[in-house]
Amino acid sequence: MTAETMTMTTAEAAIHPLWVRVCHWINAVAILVMIGSGWQIYDASPLFRFEFPRAIALGNWLGGALLWHFAAMWVLVVNGLVYLTLGFATGRFRRKLLPIYPSQVFVDAKAALTFNLAHDDLSRYNAVQKLLYTGVILCGALIVLSGLAIWKPVQFQELTALFGGYDVARYVHFFAMSAIVGFLMVHVVLALLVPKSLRAMIAGR
Repeated sequence: MTAETMTMTTAEAAIHPLWVRVCHWINAVAILVMIGSGWQIYDASPLFRFEFPRAIALGNWLGGALLWHFAAMWVLVVNGLVYLTLGFATGRFRRKLLPIYPSQVFVDAKAALTFNLAHDDLSRYNAVQKLLYTGVILCGALIVLSGLAIWKPVQFQELTALFGGYDVARYVHFFAMSAIVGFLMVHVVLALLVPKSLRAMIAGR
């Protein structure tokens, strides 16, 4: 076996280790439950002049939505902490997500919009992927913190004050959710356009 072949084999095996795949799918289920139940909670006290259709909301009523939301919240937080801990401890975040150069983001975004972005090597993220994945991790942290500020505004009054108060925290929570929904839409479309990336998240290579 040549050195090149050994390198390719190692890269294939290391695309998505087991802990990444397990955390990914647990997170996918938890975040979908939280979004659906969150929309039902939003409908009980809308921030804007629209409501989410009941067909895409989860819980049927405020009490049911809160039960789903809090149940998924604990799954998301515990799973997220495991993912972040292993991501930093193994150096995966440093290898996969850094560095991010604005000039390269522009080049890769232009290539993506013109359907000229290559996906030959799934073990390496392009600049747009690095930016999106880093952004959604930060949005995840923001949505958890703003959620705590909304859930326990008295117990976490310093955190609530940091967001500018309860009402502002609700807006932050809403827009963080919207950003995550936008990411998920792009993520799913790309997975359908590049099906081998979906297979890699299932099989690891």
